[in-house]
Amino acid sequence: MKTPACIWINGRVISTADARISPFDHGFLVGDGVFETLVARGGRPFTPTRHWRRLVNSCTAMGIAPPAQELYERAMLETMQANGLGDARIRVTLTSGDGPLGSDRGDAPATMTVATTLLKPWPPTETVMTVPWTRNERSALAGIKSTSYADNVRALALAHDQGAGEALFANTRDELCEGTGTNIFVVMDGCVKTPPLSSGCLPGVTRALVLEACAAAGMPVEEKALPMSVLQTCDEAFLTSSTRDVHPLARIDQRSMPGADGAVTQRVAQAFRDYVAGRDDP
Repeated sequence: MKTPACIWINGRVISTADARISPFDHGFLVGDGVFETLVARGGRPFTPTRHWRRLVNSCTAMGIAPPAQELYERAMLETMQANGLGDARIRVTLTSGDGPLGSDRGDAPATMTVATTLLKPWPPTETVMTVPWTRNERSALAGIKSTSYADNVRALALAHDQGAGEALFANTRDELCEGTGTNIFVVMDGCVKTPPLSSGCLPGVTRALVLEACAAAGMPVEEKALPMSVLQTCDEAFLTSSTRDVHPLARIDQRSMPGADGAVTQRVAQAFRDYVAGRDDP
């Protein structure tokens, strides 16, 4: 990744070379923070309101003061402009600020940063592998976009070692849950299915848009608890995320999948494009 020239920290844009965060910040010490990743195209962040609402929900769950929506949106635009980016990947991060060396929090204000980098395209299809570790659907962090991402880092490194681009988790009930940075959909007998939020998966913004788009297009779609074995019997599968949109799967573990040739996946991708067309903030 090429380091951007500028970053936004606590209310102002500064040179990345001059950027400093306290070594006592709890985001650094214990992963006590939340974040959002968005994309921007043509100088406008996509779905900023949905991401802000999820950020507020994550902050509320973690006990971190959320930013006002106006500040959050202004910070993204200022950072993009400072880095000369029209199409960008945007990362908004909030931590609980400085605190003790243990898990107890201090009384410092939250730390907020916004970073923007060049938006890079994904390959036409993706390959995934299942990993031996599980998501805990009863965790305090279930469904929260927390900066405590070590599980994801470890799983993705294993997937990369095995030649895959993404890792998939089961939950503790051996149900299909999610990827390290994606939601998972499968197609069975023409019906599009994805794990429910009760599985412990993140409430993905693109996941929600795809569900709405399929319903609007009259396509059969449902949120349903699915056994991990569904990955060996489904007809098609695809990932969703804010940077990937609808991303067809060409391989799951050692099983070949239709990838971009999947007829239902193609219909879903088109339904999604039609649903969001002409709208920056659907």
